[in-house]
Amino acid sequence: MSGQQKRFYVETLGCPKNQVDSDKLIGTLLADGMVATDSAELADLVVVNTCAFIDEARRESIDTILSLDERRRDTSRLVVTGCMAERYGDELAAELPEVDLVAGFGVPVHEPAARKLIPVGSAPVPSLDLLNLPRPKSSSPWAYVKIAEGCDRSCGFCAIPSFRGPQRSRDVDSILREVEELQAREIVLIAQDLASYGKDRPDVLGAGSIVPLVRAVSERVDRTRLLYLYPSDLTDDLIDAILDSGVPYFDLSLQHVSKPLLRRMRRWGDGRRFLDRIADIRRREPEAAFRSNFIVGYPGETEEDHDQLLDFVAEAQLDWCGFFAYSPEEGTYAYDLDGVVPEGLMRDRLAELSEMQDAITARRRDDLVGREIRVLVDEAGVGRSHREAPEIDGIVEIPDSLAVGEFHDVTVRSAMGPDLVAD
Repeated sequence: MSGQQKRFYVETLGCPKNQVDSDKLIGTLLADGMVATDSAELADLVVVNTCAFIDEARRESIDTILSLDERRRDTSRLVVTGCMAERYGDELAAELPEVDLVAGFGVPVHEPAARKLIPVGSAPVPSLDLLNLPRPKSSSPWAYVKIAEGCDRSCGFCAIPSFRGPQRSRDVDSILREVEELQAREIVLIAQDLASYGKDRPDVLGAGSIVPLVRAVSERVDRTRLLYLYPSDLTDDLIDAILDSGVPYFDLSLQHVSKPLLRRMRRWGDGRRFLDRIADIRRREPEAAFRSNFIVGYPGETEEDHDQLLDFVAEAQLDWCGFFAYSPEEGTYAYDLDGVVPEGLMRDRLAELSEMQDAITARRRDDLVGREIRVLVDEAGVGRSHREAPEIDGIVEIPDSLAVGEFHDVTVRSAMGPDLVAD
């Protein structure tokens, strides 16, 4: 390696969308002649791509920054980017003297700045837009592809639109070009509001553009998976496109089922509508898998609301579920709402729901024992069928001899909680 080549290390926290941003930052750094290292101690540039979705994520981001500062070389530069940098740039720069640069979305992290803080909270979308940065070939048989940035919704609990900005949908050609360049067997399409792709560009793309996009991606890869679907935009055409893709996996962003509470969340729908839609999909494709997430303890949540959610979980029999304690986010509609749920009660409700769902997930996995399933081998000894999204669901343990990056038919021999064992 040339003595002039600088090494970089990137630590990514948070959701899959952050991982895509990091991949694009890595692509830019590689294109500029830097070399990746998997050791912060050896890096000339240490980048932390932070998450700011809830308080727990922010604490993890701060802890990671401080830990990396202790490990890095004195001559290296420590840069903080991502959601925390965008949302709390001034505070981070003031409170973390260890950090050399706080850089918002699209700000070059490897160029020395005239001053420490780059103000980004009120800045327009930068010309160096993460959506359009280069990206290296995928190092695994699957890859995330972000098809839009930002969000136009006003959910009461969510601060994302305040720092990610309004929705900005990418051109179809740029998405398909990235899909081909990644050379992955499975593409996972992601966005803050995936099914709304194209609505912000009615003259070029238009509402419903997600359907032809899914079909176009499916023509190029073996598997196309969609994450984070807002239920009101789950049209019959989109369901058909998902089923035709060969990955009947539905990640529905429901958040709750009580109609009054959902309206207080500034959300659409109710439990009966959700159940009817899930039943309709299962009639079309009995092998469909479902995931959702729910907020517990949103201001005003009553015992009746909680009981409705328990009943829904029991009836829906979803494959995967995440339950999250409500986190008050400054600047959101819910921040000053009355009806705050005591933390102890919130924890009790979380535990009750999680225990119920764990049993449901285990039963649904047990039902697969003896079945033949088709898996994509992610790494030696680890595969996934259409029922498991990468990084968030269970896995299928398989013989180490099965080739990585290939599809194999295996027979499930046992289940261990969320994971399957097959040969």
